[in-house]
Amino acid sequence: MNLSITGKQFELTDSIKNYVESAFENLNKYGLDIISGRCVISADERNGKKGFIVDFLINLAKKDTIVIRHKDKDLYAAIDSITNRASKILRRTHDKNTTHKNKDDKKQNALDEILKNNEAVESIEVDEIIPTELELYKPLEIDEALEKLKSSSDQFLVFNDIDAKMRVIYKRKDGKFGLF
Repeated sequence: MNLSITGKQFELTDSIKNYVESAFENLNKYGLDIISGRCVISADERNGKKGFIVDFLINLAKKDTIVIRHKDKDLYAAIDSITNRASKILRRTHDKNTTHKNKDDKKQNALDEILKNNEAVESIEVDEIIPTELELYKPLEIDEALEKLKSSSDQFLVFNDIDAKMRVIYKRKDGKFGLF
């Protein structure tokens, strides 16, 4: 991260520079790609009252520049206040990037990347679902359903029984039939 600390109408000391640098280092904990940071400290004297104006400019990758301005009598209090505000803004930005809504987008992007990488594979097995119409127009007795299943090559048969219950009769591996 490029860091620039400037004083306007004000002499910067090493302790002030170190304090601002440590404030910017604390902002790196959110894992955002901060390209550069700039701090401009101006002395402000109006109506005989002395004060300081502190401006933070934070450039994030693929985002707009964040500009925060604070005015206070005490320089260190102004730097602390502006650091807290910058921390809140960066935390919100970090949370927006890691919400559940965006996780689906990240999963989709990862899936797209995997599919791109697997283009070299000639064939990808995909299970194909073929819709069929059920013959549920008239109720069947269990014996009729059993005979119908035996005469077909299907593994199971869904039908309505005489009591209007939806039932499933299926072929088991041991050659017998099961009923749900």
